[in-house]
Amino acid sequence: MTTGNPARTLAEELRGRPDTALAGLLRARPDLLTPVPGDLTQLATRAGTRASVVRALERLDRFTQQTAQALAIAPDPCPYDVLAGLMGDEPDTVAALPRAVAELRAQALVWGDERRLRLVRTARELLTPQASGSATGLGPAAAEVATGMSPGRLQQVLANAGLPATHDPVSAAESLTALFSDPKRMADLLDEAPPEAVTVLGRLTWGPPYGTVSAQPPAHVRWLLDRGLLLPTAPGSVLLPREVALHLRDGRAHRSVAAVPPEPVAAGTYGMRVVDATAAGQAAVAVETVEELLGQWATASPPVLRAGGLAVRDLKRTATALDVAEPQAAFWVELAYGAGLLASDGETDERYAPTPAYDEWLALPAAERWAELAAAWLAATRTPGLVGGRDGKGRALSALGEGLDRGAAPEVRRAALGLLAGLPEGTAATPDSVVDRLRWERPPRGGPAAEGEEEDLRTRLARWTLEEAELLGVTGRGALATHGRALLSPPEETAGPPEAPPEADEGPPPATPEADTADAATPLLPRTRPRVGRPSDNHPAPPPATGTDAPEHPAPATPAEARAAALRAAGALAPHLPPPVDHVLLQADLTAIAPGPLKRELAAVLGVLAEVESKGGATVYRFTQSSVRRALDAGRSAAELHDFLTAHSRTPVPQPLSYLIDDVARKHGRLRIGAAGAYLRCDDDALLAEIVADRRSAELRLRHLAPTVLVSPTPPDVLLARLRAMGYAPAAESPDGAVLVARAAAHRTPPRTPPAPVPDGPPAPDTALLTAAVRAVRAGDRAATAPLRTPQTPQDPRAQETPRAPSTPQAPGGLPRTPSAETLAVLQAAVLGNAAVWIGYVNADGAASQRVIAPVRVEGGYVTAYDHTADEVRTYPLHRITGAAELADDPT
Repeated sequence: MTTGNPARTLAEELRGRPDTALAGLLRARPDLLTPVPGDLTQLATRAGTRASVVRALERLDRFTQQTAQALAIAPDPCPYDVLAGLMGDEPDTVAALPRAVAELRAQALVWGDERRLRLVRTARELLTPQASGSATGLGPAAAEVATGMSPGRLQQVLANAGLPATHDPVSAAESLTALFSDPKRMADLLDEAPPEAVTVLGRLTWGPPYGTVSAQPPAHVRWLLDRGLLLPTAPGSVLLPREVALHLRDGRAHRSVAAVPPEPVAAGTYGMRVVDATAAGQAAVAVETVEELLGQWATASPPVLRAGGLAVRDLKRTATALDVAEPQAAFWVELAYGAGLLASDGETDERYAPTPAYDEWLALPAAERWAELAAAWLAATRTPGLVGGRDGKGRALSALGEGLDRGAAPEVRRAALGLLAGLPEGTAATPDSVVDRLRWERPPRGGPAAEGEEEDLRTRLARWTLEEAELLGVTGRGALATHGRALLSPPEETAGPPEAPPEADEGPPPATPEADTADAATPLLPRTRPRVGRPSDNHPAPPPATGTDAPEHPAPATPAEARAAALRAAGALAPHLPPPVDHVLLQADLTAIAPGPLKRELAAVLGVLAEVESKGGATVYRFTQSSVRRALDAGRSAAELHDFLTAHSRTPVPQPLSYLIDDVARKHGRLRIGAAGAYLRCDDDALLAEIVADRRSAELRLRHLAPTVLVSPTPPDVLLARLRAMGYAPAAESPDGAVLVARAAAHRTPPRTPPAPVPDGPPAPDTALLTAAVRAVRAGDRAATAPLRTPQTPQDPRAQETPRAPSTPQAPGGLPRTPSAETLAVLQAAVLGNAAVWIGYVNADGAASQRVIAPVRVEGGYVTAYDHTADEVRTYPLHRITGAAELADDPT
C-alpha cells in the first residue's frame, strides 16, 4: 500500500520534472490553473481531487483508459512487468503500452518509476471494480467480498477448498486470496470442478461478474459456493471474485485491447478538381441561401418567442421559402446567427432581423462571405442538430433559443475534419469509421450505445459535423476540399526552445508598483501536439514524462489565427467560384434563366420582377401577373421594365412577356385606394359598379359616395389585398392623389456582437499564461521548501542582550509569521547582504501568498525588491508583509 502523503509524494516527482513537463500538464488539465497553485504541493493536491481526475480520465483515449483500469486492479505499487502482463503480450499492445504510461504520468495520474508505478488514489477509487462490475468486467477482490460473510461460513469455505483453518476472518480472507492467486493450486482446484460449474465460470469470466441463484442452487453451483469460487453479496446474488476471474482470463485485465486506433475507411477517392468544384458549388449555394434568408427576414421579421427562440411555424415558413427541410433551415438560421448577421432587435415587439454587420457582409466578395460563415461554424458551440429535441427538463429546444450550446462541438468538428485532412487528398471516409476513430480517442462514458438507444452526444456531433461540412461546402463528395483544409489548419509555426529566465547577475529590471497578477512572458512551449503512434521496440519501458501525448488534431485557433485561416480559405475558394454574370436568357414560356450567380443589382431587380422557380447551377425565374404588379408597385413603369429586360437579356424579349407587362401596366392603378376607413375611386364608373355587384365584395361593405368613388370601413391595406385577390389591380394613393410606391422597409437591428462560444470546461491556456503559471509555481515551491537560516546567538552578550527568535512558518506550507520589528530587521539585513528572503504577503483583496524576494531598499514604509515569483522588481507595503525569514541559499 501507499505510504506517506500521496499528494506530497506526487509533488516530489513533479518537483523533478522540467518546466516543459509542468507546462504540458497544465495545458492538458487547464482546470488546475484556476487559480494558479501556490506551489507544487498545492498543484499535486488539486490534481488529485475527484472532479479534476474525472475530467482527466474522460479525456484519455481508449487504450490509455484501459491501461489506467489495469493499474486500478494491480497491486499498489505495480511494477511495469506486472502491468504489461495484465495488458497482454500482443505486439501492438507491447509497443503502445510505454506511450500510455507516459501519458498517464504526464497528466499526473500515475507517478513513480517503472518498478513502482502508482495510480493516484482518486483515480484508483474511481476505476476499482465495485459490486456492479467495471469496464474491465471484473468484480471486487475476494477479501472485500469476504468481509460480509460470517466467520463460521468462511471457515467452511476454507475447509472445502482444502485450506487449513485460521483464527480470524482477516487471515481467512488472506488465505483464500492466496489460493486464488496461485496458478498451480487454482488449476488443481478447477480440475476437480464439475463440467457444469466450469460452464458457469466461463459465462462470468469476462463480465458481468455477478449473477443470481435460487434458495436451493443446483449441485454444481453449490460446489462453487462451497469453495468460494462464487461469493454471496446479498440474498440470491453471487459474485465471481476478481482473482478467480483473472486466473480464468490467463491474467488479462481486458478481453480485447484497443492498442491501435482504428483508421478511417475510405468511402471513395476522387480527383481534387472534382472535390473542389463540388465543394465550391455548394459553398456558393450556402452563401446564396444565407443571403436569401436574411433578405426575407429584413422585410418580414419573425417574432421572438416569449421564452426566446424561433417558433416552429416560423421555422416551417422559412424552410418552405428556402425550399429546404426543416433541419437544414435550422442550420442556416443558426449559421447566420453565429456569424453575427442575425439577432433580435430588442424592441417591445421583439423580432429577429439582420444586423448592420449583414450590410458589411454583403459588400464582400463571395469567397470572403463564405469564409466568414465557415469560420463562425467551426468555432460555434451552438448545435443546430438539437433543434426539435428536448432538454433534460423535457422542454422543447427551438432554433435561436437557449439550451443549444454544447461546449464539445468545436473540438469534435476539428477532430472529425482533422481525420479527413489526414487522408490522401480526394479521399472520403465513411461516417461510421470516423465515428469509431473519435470514440477511440474519447470513449463515451457509458460505452457504445445499445441497439435502439440514442447515441452519445459526441457521436451525434461527429455525424452532424460531416453533414454540415458537406452542406456548407467545406467538403465535396465527402472529401475535404482545398479551401476546407486551409480553413482548418493554421500556418506552419516555427518555435524555438523557451527563453531562459534572466540570470541573477543581469540585475533586476526597473521597479514597477506591486501587482497581484503575473505579467505575460516569453513562450514556454511550442504549440505542437505529438501524433498517437506506437513506440519503437527499443523502448519497452515507459519514457519519462515530458508533456502530453494526444491525438493529432488541429488545435483551437486564436482569433488572429482564425481570421488568417479564413482569408487563406477565401483565397483557395475564389478560383473555383463562377464569376457573377450580368445577363439572363429570356424564354417564350415566361421564364428567364440565369446561367450563373447574378450581379447584385441585377438579382435585386429580377427578384422583384419575377418569382424564383428553381435553383442550382442555373436559376430559373418565372414572370407572373403578381410579380409584374409587384415591380409596378415598387415604382417602375412599363417602359422601364421593357428597357431593363432588353438591356440584360442575351435573347430577344419574347412577345408573351411584353404583352404580360403591358396588360398588367394598363390595369395597374386604374383603381385608387385611400384612407376614409378607405375609399376607392376610379374614372370608370362601370368598373366600380362591377365591383359592388360582385358577391365576393359583400363583406367589404362598399357603398357609393359619388359615381366614381366608393367608400368602405375596411382598412386600406386590407381592401388592397382583397381586391387583388378578386383579380383586380388597384394601387394605393397618398392624400394628395399620387400613387404610393410600395417598397418594403429593410429592418435592421442595432449593432450586435455574435454569440460567444460556451467552452467545455476551462479555456485552453495560451503560452504566456503557461509561462507565468510555471514560473509562479516554481517560485512558490522554492519559497515553501527553501531551508531557513537559523540565527546564531552572539558570542558577546553585551552586543545583543536578547537573541532574535528563529523566523519559521506557523505550519508547514504556511506563511512566515514574525513581529514587525523583526520583519524590518530581516529585510534591512537582506539589503546590506544582497540576500534573498522568504516573505508572506496579503494583497488588498485579502489573498495571502508566499514570495521569494531580494530586497533592494527599505524606506518610507515600503520595501522595493526583486520578486523571483513575478520575475520583476516590485514595491510592497511593509504593513501587508506577515513575516520574513532568511534563506540558507539564494534561490537563483
